[in-house]
Amino acid sequence: MRKGRTTLETRSEAPVALNSPTSPAPAVSIERFTYHGWPDCCRISNGSVEAIVVPAIGRIMQFRRLGDRSGIFWENRDLDGMLHSTGASTWMNFGGEKCWPAPQSAWPFQQGRDWPPPAAFDAQPMESAEIKRGIALTSPVDPAYGIQVARQVELDPSLPRLRIRTEYRKLHGSAVTVGVWTIAQMREPERVYVPLLKESSFPEGFVLLMDDEPAGLKIDGRLLSLVRHPQSFAKIGTDAASLLWIGPKCVLRIDTECKPGIYPDGGCVTEIYTNPGLENYVELETLGPLTAMEAGDRIEQTTSYTLLPRTTTDLGAEAVKALR
Repeated sequence: MRKGRTTLETRSEAPVALNSPTSPAPAVSIERFTYHGWPDCCRISNGSVEAIVVPAIGRIMQFRRLGDRSGIFWENRDLDGMLHSTGASTWMNFGGEKCWPAPQSAWPFQQGRDWPPPAAFDAQPMESAEIKRGIALTSPVDPAYGIQVARQVELDPSLPRLRIRTEYRKLHGSAVTVGVWTIAQMREPERVYVPLLKESSFPEGFVLLMDDEPAGLKIDGRLLSLVRHPQSFAKIGTDAASLLWIGPKCVLRIDTECKPGIYPDGGCVTEIYTNPGLENYVELETLGPLTAMEAGDRIEQTTSYTLLPRTTTDLGAEAVKALR
């Protein structure tokens, strides 16, 4: 067994808690309901915020303050109640939050195509089970990677914070080098911020991952910010471990673990993608280090989403306050 990884039997596992809690915490409630046409969805609430999980499409579809009918995650209302078309050559962009295997450049070698994403990560339903403070999701085993995804989705009992622990379980097949990659599709922001590292591995603190520069890109001290480009696909990467989305009424801070190792896309820990056209969303993404996995290995990465109220019209001041 290699350092930093655990082993397990090479079989598919049931959707159980990763830390085996036995009952929901008193401050967190879990409700099964139908959400926009999807049955058996899960509403997790702590009295101030709620998360909506849709196992049928393997997504955390919404995170919002109680009483907010819209929320912060972008959702494609044209696909309400629909299911993935397994084996289809087209991708169904539901919105919400999900995970894929990094790096994307390895997909053609693993699955024989560069798009759409590997099926068990993105295009199949997940099993769900109630755990302490939330829901455990478990995917089928992906045939190309031999990996099963297990996600633990929990709310903090007293803070407006959603915590998602994502684990990749290598159950069979030949060795593969992979990292955990989470993608949150967000509604169009007023601005997105990144606190760049003082000693970044990138000369400018970030790297362009697509040809076009994001709209409104600027750096004030070590605080990078941008807006959605309405006409061009744009993406940047950084080695910072936090991202900030600012909307009209609230602020979302995203934090991920930064572990030793080699990261995808030349060393990116976080990435920001902005989508052009009428589907006006941005993607805030986190990545874990790349690991050579053999059957029996596991890797995991935890990302937290903290939802705060907007307190000022000054975007820069709001960002500084939220990133303290």
